[in-house]
Amino acid sequence: MKEMELKYGCNPNQKPARVFMEDGELPVEVLNGRPGFINLLDALNGWQLVKELKEATGMPAATSFKHVSPAGAAIGRPLSDTLKKIYYTDDVELTPLACAYARARGADRMSSFGDFISLSDKCDKATALLIKKEVSDGIIAPDYDDDALEILKAKKKGGYCVLKIDPDYVPAATEKKQVFGVTFEQGHNFIKLDENALSNIVTENKSLSKEEKDNLIIALIVLKYTQSNSVCYVKDGQAIGIGAGQQSRIHCTRLAGDKADKWWLRQAPQVLGLDFKADIKRADRDNTIDVYTSDDYDDVLAEGVWQNFFNTKPAVFTREERKAWIAKNTDVALGSDAFFPFGDNIERAHRSGVKVIAQPGGSVRDDNVIECANKYNMVMAFNGIRLFHH
Repeated sequence: MKEMELKYGCNPNQKPARVFMEDGELPVEVLNGRPGFINLLDALNGWQLVKELKEATGMPAATSFKHVSPAGAAIGRPLSDTLKKIYYTDDVELTPLACAYARARGADRMSSFGDFISLSDKCDKATALLIKKEVSDGIIAPDYDDDALEILKAKKKGGYCVLKIDPDYVPAATEKKQVFGVTFEQGHNFIKLDENALSNIVTENKSLSKEEKDNLIIALIVLKYTQSNSVCYVKDGQAIGIGAGQQSRIHCTRLAGDKADKWWLRQAPQVLGLDFKADIKRADRDNTIDVYTSDDYDDVLAEGVWQNFFNTKPAVFTREERKAWIAKNTDVALGSDAFFPFGDNIERAHRSGVKVIAQPGGSVRDDNVIECANKYNMVMAFNGIRLFHH
């Protein structure tokens, strides 16, 4: 198939809409549902991300995309009992691929609501069972087990979008797009991100473990497919905070750091012990936890409000308690798609447990940034690679 007609473009008024190949066949086959314009943007960006994660780490990978940026991405490392609980894996017997998706979806559950999923490997039943319970628009993978495909086809009253990608497809060396009737052309970003990107360590501390290198490479690959400016925090093989599309680098660092803190706060005893009513939906539970772990917690505890969510009135999770819990998060890796212009980014990263950093370098204030990293005994590599994505 060379062409696919779409319902509409980014918005319902943008008609007609289609995707097509100038040469050859489309690398995507629709197995169920009807993809939209934004669905396909998410699918094709997400597929590239998980394919590169798999190539870099040798492990199954998954990402949860929303509006052409990942809300989460991860490789298939096993889950702790705590992560199984906060990721709602319930009684599913997890495979490595299912672990990858649970991590990708669970990093920022509010942003992942209504996601488009990309998987590096053939979708198995365990992964499909996790997806079945989530609000999601669609999925792209190189293949599907028969039982997994039947589970997915049943979602959204049979309208769930299921795409199959040709894993051997390689795009043309030159890519084009139009803006306001003007055609842009550039070389496709084929740059490979591996340990070579971490060889130029500029801090006094130069010790990087295999785990830390993997986390930094994961961060850089995620950034390659995240709308710029962007910053990514990674821990234990998964993105735990992504700041995308900000005009200021420090705002990226703050946004991603705040998301990383929220991810960690979900694991606090105060949150794990919340006594939710049995009929509360997952999205409502996620939203309530988000408020409970913020400075707006009084809204949740107000008379006439907490009864809507909890069987018993929860104790206040104070600012001091939250700060103390966040301080326990350590061994976090941080990647940036362009240089840090000021040391304030390092200060903010330190507050969320960052120990290792990868960034291009090249700022006139590199000395200040390095000095700040040395103050906290961080390891920082200058890779010289800008990863802007628009």
